[in-house]
Amino acid sequence: MRAVTRPLTVEIDLNDFAGSGDAGAGCLFVRDGVGLATRGVAARVAVDDVPAALAAIEHDDGGSGLHPLALGVVPFEPFTPASLIIPSVTIRKGADGHGWVTVIDGAAADLRPVQRPPARAQSFTVAPLTPIDRYLAAVETARDAVRSGTLTKAVIAREVLVTSDQPIDVHAVLLRLKAAFGSSHRYSIDGFIGASPELLVAVDGATVRSHPLAGTTPRTGDPATDQRAAAELLASEKNQIEHRVVIDMARTHKPTAPLDAVGEMRDRGVTPEEHYLTGESDDRVVHLLDRLSPLQRDVIHLRIAGLTSREIATVLGRRHGAIRMAQYRGHERLRQLLSESTTATKEAPSGYA
Repeated sequence: MRAVTRPLTVEIDLNDFAGSGDAGAGCLFVRDGVGLATRGVAARVAVDDVPAALAAIEHDDGGSGLHPLALGVVPFEPFTPASLIIPSVTIRKGADGHGWVTVIDGAAADLRPVQRPPARAQSFTVAPLTPIDRYLAAVETARDAVRSGTLTKAVIAREVLVTSDQPIDVHAVLLRLKAAFGSSHRYSIDGFIGASPELLVAVDGATVRSHPLAGTTPRTGDPATDQRAAAELLASEKNQIEHRVVIDMARTHKPTAPLDAVGEMRDRGVTPEEHYLTGESDDRVVHLLDRLSPLQRDVIHLRIAGLTSREIATVLGRRHGAIRMAQYRGHERLRQLLSESTTATKEAPSGYA
């Protein structure tokens, strides 16, 4: 196979490109307009053979620095066979606003604007696929395991069947997800469609990122109501426990290299939230948060929970600029307090005042 990548010279919505190709058979992975969309299948490759298949593609990258890719859904069940798609046409958009289109073996790349699906009034029925008795038994088993200490946290899911009186239009579903969950990671791959604010893992060169969220609540669009909901989240023992599970997991699996091998916090430019989430002296951060102003403290808490500054502004009913200023001042104050606390701890190893 031979791939050619060139700059994207027309404006195109990734949801439209993925949703309108081959009756919605394209692929999509996007968040806030940044991501990729594909059409067509140049090859379908067993997951274990993907690295070799991608390496064998002759590629003219057009100066983009990009590489051909494969997409797919990998089962959680170990050793279950799986395959990934090497798409015929891929559009990628970066956070810098630049876009690129990659074509394999001269596939047709139709970048013309598409007509979006019309609004329809469909009827749906919802029925359980997982037997209710089996589901309730699983819930009770998980509850008892948590109470006994065998498990720390369990998430019990069940399958449901949604039936429509009209064909479900993938393009329409993607546009609805964009409208309702634009800041979430949205995906459509091999009929697996959805949206999630969480990111299990992303690898970019030597950088590995994960974006877990624990303890969430729906937004209403009303700033006062959302602010109350945010306050209830922060005050909820259940949600704090769930968040603590995530923090403890990060601490358990954090890199084992000594801290001085990567430099001090100030030199690395690490934010107090990142300092907390990596598990390094997180108890100090919690203690020192009490010395911030109420707004600064709320902003830092919500940043730790994974919200963006714009999302925090909506939740707290404040201007975005005010939230960014509070975050900046909170960061600077925490860095100062962390530095003072480190010095005090060195002088008095038994603790800090």
